Amino acid sequence: MERLIKEVRILKIYSVVLTILCFMFIFLAFRNNPEQHFKEIDVERINIVEKDGTLKMVISNKERQHPGMVNHQLMKPREREAGMIFFNSKGDECGGLVYDGDAKGSGMVYSVDQRNTDQIMQLQYSEATGKEKGRVYGLKLWDRPDDFTLERLIKVDDSLKKLNDPVLYKNIWAKLTKEGKLGRERFFAGKTADGDVGLFLRDDQGKVRLRIYVDKNNKTHIESLDDNGAILKNNY
Repeated sequence: MERLIKEVRILKIYSVVLTILCFMFIFLAFRNNPEQHFKEIDVERINIVEKDGTLKMVISNKERQHPGMVNHQLMKPREREAGMIFFNSKGDECGGLVYDGDAKGSGMVYSVDQRNTDQIMQLQYSEATGKEKGRVYGLKLWDRPDDFTLERLIKVDDSLKKLNDPVLYKNIWAKLTKEGKLGRERFFAGKTADGDVGLFLRDDQGKVRLRIYVDKNNKTHIESLDDNGAILKNNY
């Protein structure tokens, strides 16, 4: 009996030692061969980082998508579509690619962000389902001020929400929009929801001033507009 107990004890020790050796072998194998080849992998999110841990890119599904960062500080949780989000060494989100499509519609956007603020260039596509698709796609550009950064915008938004005054909130945002603090669209090249294909240029107030396009009836247009949107010159 004592001999049996002794042999069982030896087997336990042997088993533990063998398990440790196996783990060490696996660890050393991965350590000595950092470049692994996978034919297929299912993953919800991948973080691309530098050696020091600085985040540079996130590839994620919708549920685990990164909320964004400003000066290495995480933004508040928000719903974002699946895709890729890019980050610079300063710790700011600097662009990305997001997409989705469901029973209500489809869309995809590739964005390039201005330093310290939001997007200034987008390659975009969107459409709804049904008879009125509202399909729009093309290249869009914005101007954004240097003195009203995304970090400042977030602070203003947080402060206004704490006041719990919907009217004041709406008025302040209308004022910021009028002053151009939220950016102004300047350029669009693509197809509009009305079926026009061409170039649409806006002034520094965001008003359309020049349209060069072919309409859905294949008629060509070159239109200059005044501040109120009235056509000054129309060449066919």
